[in-house]
Amino acid sequence: MADAHDAHDLHDLHDALRDRWLPALLSAREGAPGPAPAPYAENLIARWSEPQRKYHTLDHLTAVLDRVDVLAEYAADPDLVRLAAWFHDAVYHPERSENEERSARLAERALVEAGLGQEKVAEVARLVRLTVTHDPAGGDPNGQVLCDADLAVLASPPDAYAAYAAAVRTEYGFVPDDAFRAGRAAVLRQLLELPRLFRTPYGEREWERRARENLRAELTELAGLADPTSPTSPTDLAAR
Repeated sequence: MADAHDAHDLHDLHDALRDRWLPALLSAREGAPGPAPAPYAENLIARWSEPQRKYHTLDHLTAVLDRVDVLAEYAADPDLVRLAAWFHDAVYHPERSENEERSARLAERALVEAGLGQEKVAEVARLVRLTVTHDPAGGDPNGQVLCDADLAVLASPPDAYAAYAAAVRTEYGFVPDDAFRAGRAAVLRQLLELPRLFRTPYGEREWERRARENLRAELTELAGLADPTSPTSPTDLAAR
């Protein structure tokens, strides 16, 4: 019964995502002719369902789309931000470093085929590439909304944040513990060094404080687990 229930839930999730893809793409096309949008949704859902994903899953995609909806009033073009959310981790292999670039190139190919104009395609691809740094410019409302939506998981309640961190660790299960702790700590410090994690008024008001608390707590935990003899341990890096 559990498997049947899980399959039913997954079917509902796929249907809900298809229903979100259709209006975003059609709105961005602005009535221009193009192929049926459904196959593009199917391809993206399949990509987000790949077995190597433990955090960057359909649940993550859904969460980012939900947060884009919350922040939509701050975007210059919310539907382009929604399309960027669909593509931002569409190519994802934990052992590779060029996932964002490959995802952006996929968007450039697919959205041209799907009937979007070149300027809109370029904007979606730019937004996808922006998720490398999550550091949008002050005059970039679309980038601010996408980055805030993607980083909002950092402001989760402690139990949900712990589950997120554990899923990330599982995704990188091929990395030895010491190397993972050092790399993860470097990422956390890079985020903490940003003047602001969240750039929209809502994100700064609702998520900034909690996210920084979670990041600092995880850094402290990683430092406590580190091998003090390792030259790349988080403790050594934090002291610099």
